[in-house]
Amino acid sequence: MPQSTRNSGKPWRKSDVALLRRLAEDNTSTSEIGAKLGRTLVAINTKAAEEGLILTPASRFRRRPGLRVRR
Repeated sequence: MPQSTRNSGKPWRKSDVALLRRLAEDNTSTSEIGAKLGRTLVAINTKAAEEGLILTPASRFRRRPGLRVRR
């Protein structure tokens, strides 16, 4: 799947970061997050690291009740 780059080079808006947090909490795959935000996987992983978020491959891990994303 080609990576969406409609927001490539643009600064991250607060709403983009909020959506990234929400999708990470829902254990959404990085490729799906990238598609929804119009960012490359590198951009998603970089911003997640800057925000202290931990992204896991959704296909390998199931969301456990009470699991929180580090903030």
